[in-house]
Amino acid sequence: MEENIAGFLCYLVGWITGLIFLLIDKRPFVRFHGAQSIAFNISIFPIWIALWIVWLIIAHIPIVGLLGLIIFPVFGLAVFVAWIFLMYKAFSHEKFKLPIIGDIVEKMVNK
Repeated sequence: MEENIAGFLCYLVGWITGLIFLLIDKRPFVRFHGAQSIAFNISIFPIWIALWIVWLIIAHIPIVGLLGLIIFPVFGLAVFVAWIFLMYKAFSHEKFKLPIIGDIVEKMVNK
């Protein structure tokens, strides 16, 4: 399998395919995208929890509480766009590093 196809597949089913390719494939490009897929999907969870906490706090404020309902669709759309973008970059055979996560992943994979 070509590197760019394997890199694309790392993101396809989230952390599951990322983990599979991280453990099975030994090519640095594929291992990077596998590890970044795992880190990307894991980092979404605490952000989602923080958004719930913010929403629970502002939900009791009459007008601002309604704006809180916009947070979740916008966050979901941002995650979806980032996911598509990461798959596109991997398919284009580019080693795109996400801010913060990318540097950590690169250090882990290069050890």
